[in-house]
Amino acid sequence: MPDQATIDRLRSKQIAPQHLFIGGDRQAAAAGGTLDVISPIDGSRLTTIADADAGDVDRAVKSARAAFDHGAWSRAAPSERKKVMHRVADLIEKPALELAVLGVRDNGTEIAMALKAEPASAAGTFRYYAEAIDKVYGEIAPTARNVLGLIHREPVGVVGAIVPWNFPMMIGAWKIAPALAAGNSVVLKPAETASLTLLRLAELCAEAGLPDGVFNVVTGRGAVAGEALGMHMDVDVLAFTGSGGVGRRLLEYSARSNLKRVYLELGGKSPNIVFADAPDLDQAARVAAHGIFRNSGQVCVAGSRLLVERPIHEAFAEKVAAIAAKMKVGDPLDLATEAGAINSADQLAKNLSYVEKAVSEGASLKTGGGRVLEETGGFYMAPTVFDAVLPEMTLAREEVFGPVLAVTPFDEEADAVRIANATPYGLASAVWTANLSRAHRMVGAIKAGVVHVNTYGGADVTVPLGGVKQSGNGHDKSLHALDKYVDLKTAWISLS
Repeated sequence: MPDQATIDRLRSKQIAPQHLFIGGDRQAAAAGGTLDVISPIDGSRLTTIADADAGDVDRAVKSARAAFDHGAWSRAAPSERKKVMHRVADLIEKPALELAVLGVRDNGTEIAMALKAEPASAAGTFRYYAEAIDKVYGEIAPTARNVLGLIHREPVGVVGAIVPWNFPMMIGAWKIAPALAAGNSVVLKPAETASLTLLRLAELCAEAGLPDGVFNVVTGRGAVAGEALGMHMDVDVLAFTGSGGVGRRLLEYSARSNLKRVYLELGGKSPNIVFADAPDLDQAARVAAHGIFRNSGQVCVAGSRLLVERPIHEAFAEKVAAIAAKMKVGDPLDLATEAGAINSADQLAKNLSYVEKAVSEGASLKTGGGRVLEETGGFYMAPTVFDAVLPEMTLAREEVFGPVLAVTPFDEEADAVRIANATPYGLASAVWTANLSRAHRMVGAIKAGVVHVNTYGGADVTVPLGGVKQSGNGHDKSLHALDKYVDLKTAWISLS
């Protein structure tokens, strides 16, 4: 872990105005537009980013297509792509602390978490797919002896990626690395409130030897640059992590343009289910608290619904509320901070509106519920726990994306399954029990892409992350992520 003095020195560094990264070069937006970058730590203006328009996006896509068609990357030997991606990982790791601090200044994640979840995770993801490149084979079909059926895996071409503000490097790498590993070119659109580290990543990729145009970054407003990327006729695949509303628009853009494949990770309302026979209730309570309050609840897989078996419900809810009340909320660049800033003033206002709604619908506020540290100018919210949240209440059904936990009691296993599945989402979940048979039954019964057992979070790049129902389609992480970025081509060869 770095020392506080080094972090404080890095936080004071000036950040120059940022441009687009197209064709291996930094470029201003053609119309000259910029957006202010406001730090959630204290509300101060850090710098500006380019505000791309449709013309800028078109330049980036054309650059990506030209690079793909040229073949320096798309037709390079897997061993050559592997070397470059390993160098990218090396270059991420070298300034890891600087990258983490830059990202925290931009989006407010607590530094202890950012170090692991951002540069460290991104470097590991690039290494994983670097190693996968020369280990994924085509297939030979089981045909008659007079026919040879070959199944080739080919890169799709140009991949558009749109990523959110909570973990830009981590989630960005989940999309960029497998797309590059498969031989594609990429145009990335970061969130307006978290673009800085991804612009730096583009420079590191170029330094590592990625050919010009293979990886491009266009910053700006989602309603302009994001729409232009979604509507572009020369983008072959679009990968997105974010809200359901935007995901629906991206599907519409696909239908209105070239029917590009669209892969969506749209968040969740994940149930964390605690049975009375959980092996360690104190540990379960600590993990439940951190499963929702880390990064101030701004985590797609956050355990935002806590379902507790009735015999232990009251005591367990009190235990979690007590942990929440003692968590240190504050400056995310302070190593002692446990919950950092809310990403923006708009997101903070949204979080507080959900608190008001929960109170009005009759949920019981156990702790938190309000803005804190307003005098800093930053955007902070106390970890908030509501008890007696009924499955039909808004707080039990809609994703807050903030530090707000809904606690609901249940009576038996079937009741837990019914409540767990009673939302439109199906991304993550957890079950705490010492009963192995029950654990397996719950894994089968819960409608979610991930089911944790006696833990919450921590699943690494070796396993897929994806949702069911309105949490989306397709998978990030693992070898399965490569499937999004390849086309299967059959060669049917007569040997007669």
